[in-house]
Amino acid sequence: MSTSYDLIVIGTGPGGYVCAIRAAQLGMKVAVVEKRGTHGGTCLNVGCIPSKALLHASEAYAEADGHFAEMGIKVKPELDLAAMLAFKDEGVKGNVDGIEFLLKKNKIDAYNGLGTIRAPHQVEVTPDKGEKQTLEARAIVIATGSSSADVPGIDVDEKRIVSSTGALSLPKVPKRMVVIGGGYIGLELGSVWSRLGSDVTVVEMLHTITPGLDAEVAKQLQRTLKKQGLKFKLGAKVTKVDTSGKSVKLTVEPAEGGDPETLECDVVLVSIGRVPNTEGLGLANVGVGTHARGRIVVDHSFQTNVPGIYAIGDVIAGPMLAHKAEEEGVAVAETLAGQSGHVNYDVIPSVVYTAPEVASVGKTEEQLKEDGVAYKVGKFPFTANGRAKVNRTTEGFVKILSDAVTDRVLGVHIIGPDAGTMIAEAAVLMEFGGSAEDLARTCHAHPTLNEAVKEAALAVEKRPIHM
Repeated sequence: MSTSYDLIVIGTGPGGYVCAIRAAQLGMKVAVVEKRGTHGGTCLNVGCIPSKALLHASEAYAEADGHFAEMGIKVKPELDLAAMLAFKDEGVKGNVDGIEFLLKKNKIDAYNGLGTIRAPHQVEVTPDKGEKQTLEARAIVIATGSSSADVPGIDVDEKRIVSSTGALSLPKVPKRMVVIGGGYIGLELGSVWSRLGSDVTVVEMLHTITPGLDAEVAKQLQRTLKKQGLKFKLGAKVTKVDTSGKSVKLTVEPAEGGDPETLECDVVLVSIGRVPNTEGLGLANVGVGTHARGRIVVDHSFQTNVPGIYAIGDVIAGPMLAHKAEEEGVAVAETLAGQSGHVNYDVIPSVVYTAPEVASVGKTEEQLKEDGVAYKVGKFPFTANGRAKVNRTTEGFVKILSDAVTDRVLGVHIIGPDAGTMIAEAAVLMEFGGSAEDLARTCHAHPTLNEAVKEAALAVEKRPIHM
C-alpha cells in the first residue's frame, strides 16, 4: 500500500524544508523524508548553527579577557567549556524544534528514515526500526546535502582526528590543534579553539587561504588571524598521520616537493571541503545522471534527466551554501506550481564567520581580470569609520567593484565587523542592477558601520568624504 503526494522532498536541511514549506503554501500536498532523528540537516544540527553559537561564545570570552578593561569593565573570565557546549546544544535544539513546528503548521507529513527512489514517482522509506513504507508523488526533490570530505589515509575517529562535526564537541580545549585545510570551515572552527586557548596551526595545500575569495581580502584575513595567534603553513600537504603515541604526529611536505617536517598536536581537524550525500538514494535505479564528482546533473529548472525528479543544494553544482539551497528550494516549488522560479547566481553572498567577518557578493578582481572586464575600484577602511573607531573594531575595509563604463556594481567585498550583515545591502543593490553612484547617493544612518559601504561607493569616483 502506498501514500500519494504532489511532492516528496528527501532531506530536511535548509533547501529541503524551505522547498516543502513553499510548496505547501502553494497548495500542494507535501511529504518530507529525513534519515536523521531531527530536521534541519547538517546546517542546523552539526554545521552553521552550532558553529555560530561557539563563534559567538568564544568571541565574547576573548572580548572579556582582552578588551573589556579598555572600556572600563574589570573582569577576569573563567572558561566553563561544558556550559559553553550546553549553550551551543540548547541553540541547536531550539532551531530544529522550530523546523518541526513549521512542518506541522504547514500540514507537511514527515517520515523518518532513509529515502530511496525505486521508480520515477516512488520513494521507499526505510526507518531504523519498523517496516518500510512506499510513497508516491508527482514530483520528487532530492535535497540531501553534503558531508565532510575525507583525506586519503587519514581515518577520522571524532576524538583525536575530527571532522567539523567532532570539532563542535571537543570535551576539553586541546593544547595544540592542526587544521588541515584553509577554507571557511577550518578557519572558523580553528579560530574558536584558538580563542579558548589552543595553539592552532593551519596547513593548506594552496599558497593562499580561503580560495575563491578576493585575493586582497584573503591576504588581509590571514594577517589578521595571524595577529590573533593562528599559525599558517601554506603550499603544504599532510602526507602521514601517526596516532600511536600520546600526541598525534603529522608529516607535512611542501606541495611542490621538498623536505618533510613533523608537527605534533593533540587534535587534528580535517576540513578540506565537502562531498554530496547521494549514497543510498537509488539514483542508479532510475538512471539519474551525475557528474564525475558525484553531483547530480540538473537543467535550468533543477530537473534531472529523469522527468519528475529534481535536485537542489549541495548535491548539484554551485557553492555549498545553505541560503543558495533555500533559494533553489523556493524556485523548484514555484516552478512545480506553474510559476517562474528563478535563482540569480550572480548575487549569492558568502560569509566567513571569523572575527572580523568576511563577506562577498559578485565578482572578485581576479575574476574580472580573467574575464577581460574593465572595472573601477572603491575602497574605504574601517579605521576611518566613526562607529568602528569608538567600538575599537577598525580591522578591515569595504571594497566595491563597478563596471568602468556603466558603473553597475559587479562585486562587493567586506572584511570587518558585522560584514555578514552589511553585505545584504550590496546584494539588494546588485539584484536590481544598481550602480556605485546609486549606493553613494543613498542616505546611510550615522553613526553606523554601514557608512563604510557608502564611502567605498563614493571612493569609486574618488570622492570619499571621510578619507
